[in-house]
Amino acid sequence: MNTDLAIVIFAPVAAALNPAVLAAVFVMILLPHRKRLMLGYLAGAYAISMAAGLAIVFSLHGSGAVTTSGRILSPGEYIGAGAAALAIAFMLATRLEGPLQKWYARRKAARASKRQAKPPWQQRMLGKGSAAVAFAVGAAVSFPGPLILSALHHISERKLPIVAVLLLVTYLCLMQQLLLELTLLADVFAPARTQAVVIGIRTWLTRHRRHLAIIGLAGVGILLSVNGLTTIV
Repeated sequence: MNTDLAIVIFAPVAAALNPAVLAAVFVMILLPHRKRLMLGYLAGAYAISMAAGLAIVFSLHGSGAVTTSGRILSPGEYIGAGAAALAIAFMLATRLEGPLQKWYARRKAARASKRQAKPPWQQRMLGKGSAAVAFAVGAAVSFPGPLILSALHHISERKLPIVAVLLLVTYLCLMQQLLLELTLLADVFAPARTQAVVIGIRTWLTRHRRHLAIIGLAGVGILLSVNGLTTIV
């Protein structure tokens, strides 16, 4: 398997573990009319990610931006972003972030004393129970991130037929929302069981968030660094 294909296949798998999608799942699974909300969210996510993905691929392909000087990110930027992710993972693993954590806790306490804490904006918006609002939220949080941008760049470099580009960009869009798609599918056939499982997953993630953050950051850091190094070689 060549490097371009590997990045296109595995980058969206990592991107599927998107905290924004997880937060949306945890909020919507507890709301009335959750299937309608999830469908609205997915429609917005598909619309913006497909439009942005195709625009990026075809603009790169048609403008000659696939040369080294016209990359979405330079090799050094990929390596720098990867090194930053690995450094944060190392800090979490060795608990070197203690001073920062204490500073953040003090700052958070100071803000909380001035005003009553509000729930996250996603929860406030999705709590309205409107499919149109869910569509807007899905669109707002589904612009391509660094991993998807990297995959789109590699698709543009291959100079593939239009049908192949459409299929690959569709694959990226579907994979980005995999957690929500699986939740919606499970909720259709076993709603009570799905709700219980999602609540259990949220509890487990809360308990193990440090280890998961370390693994996720290390994986993203390695992927970005390898991508930067392969563009130099």
